[in-house]
This record gives sequence, C-alpha cells and structure tokens, in this order.
Amino acid sequence: MAKKKVTELEEVQMADVESAITSGDKDIAETDLEKSEAAVTESSEGMSELALCETETAQAAEIAPDPQNSLESEVLPQTETEEAASIGVSLPASPEELKSEDILQTEMEEGNAPNKKRKTAGKKRKTETEMDGSGGSHEPAASKKHAAVKPKSGVVAIDGVRQVETDADKTQNDLLDLTESMKTGKILSGTIQGVEKASEHNHTSLAVIYHGAFKVIIPALEAINPPDDYRGMEPYEVHHYLLTKRLGAEVDYVVRGIDAKAGVAIASRLDAMKAKRKQYYFASDREGNHLLYEGVCAEARVVSVIRAGIFADIFGVEVYIPLRELSYQRVMDASGYFQPGQRILVKLLGVERIDKDNVKVTASVKQASENPYEKALKKYTVGNRYVGTVSMVDVNGVFVALDGGIDCLCSYPKRGRPPRGARVTVRILGINRETNRIWGAITHIALPR
Repeated sequence: MAKKKVTELEEVQMADVESAITSGDKDIAETDLEKSEAAVTESSEGMSELALCETETAQAAEIAPDPQNSLESEVLPQTETEEAASIGVSLPASPEELKSEDILQTEMEEGNAPNKKRKTAGKKRKTETEMDGSGGSHEPAASKKHAAVKPKSGVVAIDGVRQVETDADKTQNDLLDLTESMKTGKILSGTIQGVEKASEHNHTSLAVIYHGAFKVIIPALEAINPPDDYRGMEPYEVHHYLLTKRLGAEVDYVVRGIDAKAGVAIASRLDAMKAKRKQYYFASDREGNHLLYEGVCAEARVVSVIRAGIFADIFGVEVYIPLRELSYQRVMDASGYFQPGQRILVKLLGVERIDKDNVKVTASVKQASENPYEKALKKYTVGNRYVGTVSMVDVNGVFVALDGGIDCLCSYPKRGRPPRGARVTVRILGINRETNRIWGAITHIALPR
C-alpha cells in the first residue's frame, strides 16, 4: 500500500513538471523538479518509519492478543501515518508501541540475565576493592578492611626473654607494690611532692606522694604527730603548716586502700613509723642488744628545717636537733646548711623507751664526725697571721672561718666591722686546746667584689 502511494505521487509531480516545460518556463520546472525529489525522499523515509511501526505493532499484538486493542492499534496508526506521509512529517510512537518496545527489551534482557548478574557482581567487587583502597565508607569495605588489620606485635627480645620493662610492665609492678603493702604491711618510701586540701568545705590537708603512675595521698593526721599545744591557732591551719614544711621530705608509708581505676591510693605514715620503731628500737640481735642505743651512729633523714634547727626522722622517731648540735662552726640559720629530703649522719646521745608508741631520742650531727678543732688547731701558732672569711658578726665580735673548719673570734677592728663574706687577715692571739677555742685580731680587710 505504501509503495502504491509513492508511485501515484511521483506520477502527479512528473505530470506537473512536463506541463511546466511545455509552457516554456524552464526555471520553474527545474525548481519544481528539485522540490519533487526532496518530497519523494521525505516520503520514502516516512514510509520506512511507518513500516517499522507496523512491524513493532504486530509483535506487540502477538504478545497481548486483545481483539479490541488490536483493531484500534491497526486502524488509528495507519490513518495518522497516511496523513503524515502526505505532508512529509513523521509522528512519535504511541504509548502502546512504547509499551511493546519495553516488553521486548525486558524479554531480551531476561535472556542475558545470568551474564549481567555475573558482570554486576564483578563490578560490585571491583567497586568495593576501590573503596577499600581509597578510604571509602562503604560498610562491607570497612568490614573487610577491619578484618585485614594486623594484630599488635610484641617486643622482640634479644635473648628470647625480654629484659627491658615496658610502660605497662612498670604500671603493673607499681600496682603490685601498693597491693603488697596493703595486704602485708610492707613499708614503702617516697618524697612528699605536694600538699592539697580535700575540698573548699573540708579543711583536711593531704600530703601527696607519687608511686610511679599512682597518686598516694596521706591525710595530715596520718602524716604528722599533732603538737600538744596549738597556741590558739586552728588545728587544721597548724596541720597544713607542718605538712608544707615537709615538702620534699622522704618519708615511709603503708598503703591502706587502692583505687586502681582512678590510679589513687591512700596511706598512713604514722603506721609505717610505728612499724619502724618496733623493728629498730625494741627488736634485738642474737646477743640480746637493741639495734639502736646510746652512742651509736645512724643514718637519718631531714624532714623539716627551721631557722633554729632541724627535724630528722631516725627510724620512726622525729627528733629535733638544735643549732649547737649541727656543726662545730657557728651556724645562725639551719636552712642555709640543711634541706628536707637530705640524708645525714647522726650520733644518738640518748634513747628512752617508754612504750612502743612513745620513744624519745636525742641526737647530734656534729658529734657523729671527728672534731675538726683537735686536728686544725695543730696548724696554727700564736703570733702568726692567717687568711680567713668572715662567717658571722654579733655582739661578741667578728667570727672568722679559718682553714680546717674552725672559727677564730676577733674583736671589732678600729676601721669598722667587716661585712659577712669579706676576706680578712687574722693575727692569732691565743689558743685553748682544752676547750677548742682560738681568738685573734683582724689586721687587714679585703671587701668582697
């Protein structure tokens, strides 16, 4: 039918051209000829599209054989196509035709479904691999990446058995030390590195000691022996002052409780001092003698320093040592020679054992060492001059420190008393070897620069 329409159209157009040529209008005839060829070409294209639409419509009719719909699809598209062919315009496909095309395409895709599934799975695996490599946030990729993480490696030892402690080993050992002290009463030692108050409303002062990674706190009443007389001051103020004076001191303590998660332990110094007194003042050796007694020299730890003297911890007993027992030389301020935490050698001048909780001890620092005057006085003779340094000036005169650790007492020079630290020349006027005293006169003063 389409071919018949094209033939009729060509015959009509050719007749028009021939008539135009016959009338002698050659230019018009050539123009009409060109238009006729273009119209024929467009009509051919339209007929091809029409044929394709008829083929697709027939296939759709086979898939869904509805008599009524088939009749409409055959009549309406052909009528519209004929109009389009007559004017040289191609129409779009109808909804039924589009639906038929989708059905055919779906059937073709279902036939290739296994291949597509395999391709899709391959693409998915490739995508997951790329996401793993590029840090993607896809959940399966993250799970795969997590499974690929290497386990933490241990420390490779030189001899097969590791000798070096890690931080975890040190923390564990610190915890074991504290636990052993709490369960068995083992005495531990540490330096008081801080003094804190429990809270704004609680005036209790706390001494702070660090045992490795753990913070050890000692309440004031467990760290010091409270004084008998507070001299009108609040007790908590006195306790805070005494703890502050002991900053930097090395003390013993016994653990009473541990919070491992918080890294805090509570301890008592007085319990450790009591255990030390029992061990060193009341225990005895094989011969029945006490370990500490009058006349013996012992090591002590300075826990507090004031101007008039020092407080030393001598195996669980705090002993006050005045200035006169600190040195053979004249000392005006003990803080210039001693400090908390310092270890010194003392000689026990007396030990009184009242009971296990009450032991009184007197001690001396200078008597624990040889008297320098006995040896130094042999270096000097009366009438000769020697160089020294002014160590102290008071109402009695000027004290000049000579070589060997002895002081020569001199009267005020007529040119005025020299300042402390000045280098002077002294003429020896007398020596008393029984009382270990030496005196003289200042003959020359060299002021310090």
